[in-house]
Amino acid sequence: MSVMRNPFDAGGYSLAEMTEAINILPNLYTRLGQLGLFEFEGVSQRSVIIESFEGVLSLLPSVSWDGPATVAGRENRVMRSFALPHIPHDDVIRPGDIQGQPALGSNQPDTLAAVMNRKLMLIRRKHAATREYMEVNALRGIVKDGAGTTLYNYFTEFGVAQQAVDFVLGTATTDVQAKAREVTAKTEDELKGETMTSVHVLASSGFMDKLLAHKNVREAYQFYQAGLQPLRENVVRRFPFMGLMFEEYRGSVTLFGGATESLIPAGEAIAFPLGTMDTFKTYGAPANLLETVNTIGQPIYARQALDLKGRWIDIMSEANILPLNKRPRLAIRLHSSN
Repeated sequence: MSVMRNPFDAGGYSLAEMTEAINILPNLYTRLGQLGLFEFEGVSQRSVIIESFEGVLSLLPSVSWDGPATVAGRENRVMRSFALPHIPHDDVIRPGDIQGQPALGSNQPDTLAAVMNRKLMLIRRKHAATREYMEVNALRGIVKDGAGTTLYNYFTEFGVAQQAVDFVLGTATTDVQAKAREVTAKTEDELKGETMTSVHVLASSGFMDKLLAHKNVREAYQFYQAGLQPLRENVVRRFPFMGLMFEEYRGSVTLFGGATESLIPAGEAIAFPLGTMDTFKTYGAPANLLETVNTIGQPIYARQALDLKGRWIDIMSEANILPLNKRPRLAIRLHSSN
């Protein structure tokens, strides 16, 4: 296929130009993206190797001045390789997309540049939603692709069990403060050399309803809510309680195939630390192109090509990303058994 001229300017087209264009288009801001939990890191290969070990720091004893020094023990390191999934998505511009079509909000004819920009924005939003879905599931320990297919179970990969706290919100006498302290304690105990600044909770509507209606929480929430002027503002339900920031997250996605899935399962919540150094990463591999071999991966790639007979323009995009939760026990499942 021959490459057409860039519709955004009078110069020639290049992969770099169009990839930059799609990466700077307005993002479909998603909650994990806003929190900056999964830091993006480009790699030059199609897989990443993670070296895991327990970074536990033990104290050093004093010895006599002429005595032998203590000797560091050998760390129990395990190497694991993870292949980065390839996620391509294409679109096309045909003459009928432009011919006789008025521009949005105008009586003037549409332009190739405007149509291309709308196509790129839609592609960008699809990739953003896919990344959010993958990162939320990776946070919960089992990363999936946009079809709902499990790619990796990080609990199995790292040989650990998921941590969970039952808030028992259906019982009026439950000490909810103690449950919140248990979440913080479990998180701090599992850091083992990591750092954090706070613990955040993304909660389904059902879990949030039960939490805020519990008699040991309701009064505190009412005092907090009074300061937000809720009658004048459309306030997302967020509530700091015993060192945890609870936030309702109603996000859902339409999977490839048409099924709808909530990002946080009904009646559940997920607690996780913010401010970690290296626990949550999204790795990106280079595009599946000769010109990007051994280069550092970008979040999204886009390119265009004109049909040899001038009948359409192919718009091709891809993301080669894998969100990795290297310490899956740091993300704690919250639920209520009644």
